[in-house]
Order: sequence, then C-alpha cells, then structure tokens
Amino acid sequence: MSIYERLGEQRGIRAAVDDFYERVLADPELASYFDGIDMTMLRAHQTKLLVQVTGGPVEYDGRELAVAHDGLGVTPQAFDRVVGHLVDTLTDLDVQERDIAAVGQALAAHRATIVTAEDPAA
Repeated sequence: MSIYERLGEQRGIRAAVDDFYERVLADPELASYFDGIDMTMLRAHQTKLLVQVTGGPVEYDGRELAVAHDGLGVTPQAFDRVVGHLVDTLTDLDVQERDIAAVGQALAAHRATIVTAEDPAA
C-alpha cells in the first residue's frame, strides 16, 4: 500500500492540506508569506503535489518550487515552522510515523530550493 493510499488518497490529502494551511495562516510568523496569494489555487496545487509525491495518480502542474518561492525570502526558521505545522497536521490525522518521516524527507530534499534568506536570529 502506498503512502498515498494510507493518507486516504485524494480526499485524505485534501483534508490534510486544508488543515495544514489553516495552521500556517494562523501562525503570525508565517501568515505574511501568503499575503495576496490565491489560497484556493495554492491548496489545489499543494494537494496535487502531495498526491504525486506520495504515489498517487495526479501529476503536479504548478510552477517549479524555485520559481514559486522566488522573492519570498523564506528563512530557515520559516521553513522549519511550516514543516512543523505539516507534522502536527499529519500527527493529528493519525498518520503513521514512517509516513510522516517519508513526507518530511521529501520536503527536506527541496529545502535549498525554497530557503532563500538568512535566518534573522543567526
């Protein structure tokens, strides 16, 4: 059984993405990254991306991650907070630890592409 199937396929991933973005948008340290963003479109793209990377049938048709995050000035701290919200979402949805780790590894592989700014606390 694929991670996609264990996450509840399209419906389960869509629910996870919705919960995830509610958490991210409620985080005062992250909300400004999403000012002026069409969240309906972003949620749809994120759902497609997660479906694809977890073994599902949908092919992601959004922009490349480097292009999508260019100019946002994502810091290492912001990236880590986003990953933390995703882990919390998946944990609350009773996703198995091995699946959470696999999703985390997929995200970590793109860290250098997404993080484009220095951490202000460093």
